Amino acid sequence: MQKEKIKVLVIDDSALIRQLLTEIINGHADLVVVACAPDPIVARELIKLHNPDVLTLDVEMPRMDGLEFLERLMRLRPMPVLMVSSLTETGSDVTLRALELGAIDYIAKPKVDIASGLQRYAELIAEKLRICASANVKSALPVKPGRVTPIRRGYSSTEKVIFVGASTGGTEAIRQFLEPLPADMPAIMITQHMPEHFTKTFAERLDKLCTLHVQEAAHNQRLLPGHVYIAPGNAHLEILRSGANYMTSLSDAAPVNRHRPSVDVLFLSAARVAGANAIGVILTGMGKDGAIGLRAMKEAGAATLAQDEQSCIVFGMPKEAIALGGVDEILPVTALPGRVIEVVGQRINRV
Repeated sequence: MQKEKIKVLVIDDSALIRQLLTEIINGHADLVVVACAPDPIVARELIKLHNPDVLTLDVEMPRMDGLEFLERLMRLRPMPVLMVSSLTETGSDVTLRALELGAIDYIAKPKVDIASGLQRYAELIAEKLRICASANVKSALPVKPGRVTPIRRGYSSTEKVIFVGASTGGTEAIRQFLEPLPADMPAIMITQHMPEHFTKTFAERLDKLCTLHVQEAAHNQRLLPGHVYIAPGNAHLEILRSGANYMTSLSDAAPVNRHRPSVDVLFLSAARVAGANAIGVILTGMGKDGAIGLRAMKEAGAATLAQDEQSCIVFGMPKEAIALGGVDEILPVTALPGRVIEVVGQRINRV
């Protein structure tokens, strides 16, 4: 029996973009555009009529802003959304806000030479639409403004280091993981699959929400407790040791698992350098990046945790890590912060 095609509704005020996206999407045997809308008002009726599997959504549109529409949609009728917007330093904040509101993923809308630019992304657009269609969609959780009150646990250590990897759905999972953590946590290193310019804005947003100090990682920084270091877009992040100190290291080495930064690169460095002083956490994401590295961390004596399927947007990376035998515990994303606090305390008390 032939598999049903993934039904896509395109929402964009540009007739050219609607036409180009329709041609690209319909050029794949498993995808079909069921309708196009020039604005969210028209889109609302088309959603009722066609019941699409995925929406592509622009941000700046007449009659209703794309973010306002997304917020209402995820509150009233949660469904997979792929944002189509310009990936510029200025616009990255808008896209991150869309992910906070519940969008699954995003893709660049070229600023110049739009037709050939979108055609170059044809396979990526199709891949992201497939991921969106299979995603575990949830209503967005409210984002609390300002820093949370720290929950002191009475420990501080420069020796323990926490390593986190994520991809699709990871921006919100990382927020949910970091927000409850107290200020006296060990250093945390994070690789999230993101393009350049986004990671700096992402770190700044998290820094405003968390008790921990969050920053985009720079090369050759000393790791400090209470600080979070996020791999910059287009650079691998690793941990090194310099004397008694742990340090960051950035490189432009070839992509691993098609990604730079790669979670495997970070996790494998954790296994080599931190060993049993490490705690590894793998979160929602498509693909297998991080699975080999997390197993290496476990074999080196690290504690390893994975986000469970129910709370993942895409249960790809955790599933692969579990299948390879690299995971000690599988927990909902909301339970991971508390468990990491317990593990850190247990490991410090053993020293």
